[in-house]
Amino acid sequence: MPRAQTPDYYEILQISPTAEPETVHKVYRLLAQRCHPDNKETGNDGQFRQLAEAYQVLSDPERRAQYDVTYAALRESRWRLVTNGSHASNDFELEQHIRLTVLEVLYTRRRTEPDNTGLSPWDLEKLIGRAREQLEFTIWYLIQKKYVTRSDAALLVITAEGVEHLENNYSINRQRRLNPGTAA
Repeated sequence: MPRAQTPDYYEILQISPTAEPETVHKVYRLLAQRCHPDNKETGNDGQFRQLAEAYQVLSDPERRAQYDVTYAALRESRWRLVTNGSHASNDFELEQHIRLTVLEVLYTRRRTEPDNTGLSPWDLEKLIGRAREQLEFTIWYLIQKKYVTRSDAALLVITAEGVEHLENNYSINRQRRLNPGTAA
């Protein structure tokens, strides 16, 4: 399986790479019930297929061991990206830009899909092009400031405080996007 196409089965199942087989099974059953297409309230066919694929690999010791080799290489390449690159003049400026970008994505999701307002860290990773490892601090900060909260399904959702903060700082983030490398 090529690295660029390797899904993060641990993220899909929302478990640690060190999770015991029993934990893998319990979490899969819980999430599968929630996402099963027959569940009229929370069913999601695509997410259910991802869960099933992740479970098939992580519940089989031999397949999990093979996957873990690829997973370790993928994580290593992500961290190399973290240490090699930032286009901002300093890490603080870059982090502020990423925070506002995450809030913009969650704001847009809340406005355009009122029945499905949350996103997982995995969704954010795909949407804004930053590795999950790079987003962990950002998400922690936004939750601590009460700009973002987690839903019952562990999805990230913007709060009223987050909307207000974004609206007060939107022009700054827009300017940074239009003129990268310049401070507002």
